[in-house]
Amino acid sequence: MDKVNRGMDVLLGVKQEWELVSDGEISVIGNSLLQPVISAGRKAIVKVPLNKEGRSGFRLLECWNGHAAVNVYRYDARALLMERATGNRSLTGMVLSGEEEAANRIVCAVVEQLHANPCPNVSDLVPLHEWFRSLETAARREGGSFARGYAVATGLLEDAAMDTPDRLVALHGDIHYGNILDGGSRGWLAIDPKGAVGERGFDYANIFCNPDLTVAGSPERLSSQVRLVAGLAGIPVQRMLRWIIAWAALMAAWMLEDGVNPLLPLTVGEIAERELGDARS
Repeated sequence: MDKVNRGMDVLLGVKQEWELVSDGEISVIGNSLLQPVISAGRKAIVKVPLNKEGRSGFRLLECWNGHAAVNVYRYDARALLMERATGNRSLTGMVLSGEEEAANRIVCAVVEQLHANPCPNVSDLVPLHEWFRSLETAARREGGSFARGYAVATGLLEDAAMDTPDRLVALHGDIHYGNILDGGSRGWLAIDPKGAVGERGFDYANIFCNPDLTVAGSPERLSSQVRLVAGLAGIPVQRMLRWIIAWAALMAAWMLEDGVNPLLPLTVGEIAERELGDARS
């Protein structure tokens, strides 16, 4: 609660300094405060992160310059002022209503555009291997799925380290149905990048851990959708499955650190392991 109270003080100060007019209720989503505002006649959202990790993608979002992502109007070390996506469609709603293939086609199109954006001066993006340090720790402590996931991740990261630099991209780092919004006439727009540098396959893996265990825990779903996504992304199915295994184990390790039950990612990882075994046989 102390973080939220401090964030509220920051939000009030930013709104006064940036001359923002409240246009909706303040909400706490994840580790951020968000509020709809009006800025110079534009509908916008102001975001105040409650931890330093929440600021990591500000510069990347600015670098994307509104291409398949929301526009950035202003930001500093305290807050981000960004375009408000005002469309009514929801990718999560599409998935839950049986339109998953259509939703995944949209996600893949957005991710492809994000990866094509040139961002040569984003020096604060984290090399992807640094994110997997949490998984290394969990693998040594927990063994099992964590250890197997770390072994897969190590192989993928070693491949990337030997690759040419121009094959590495600025990664969003948290692609899921809730982070791609309907921008109306602007199309579908990404929000909330975490920002890393690595192989582009990583950015597709989190699709398979969403939107919930009922959907993500279906072996039939993963089997069909991994082939769709891999085909759209131009990535071999077996390599996509390896990224899913690595990401699911990493997500589970982070959830353990936060004291959250990692059942969902562990379930997805185990399904992907079986699917990879079947693909190899």
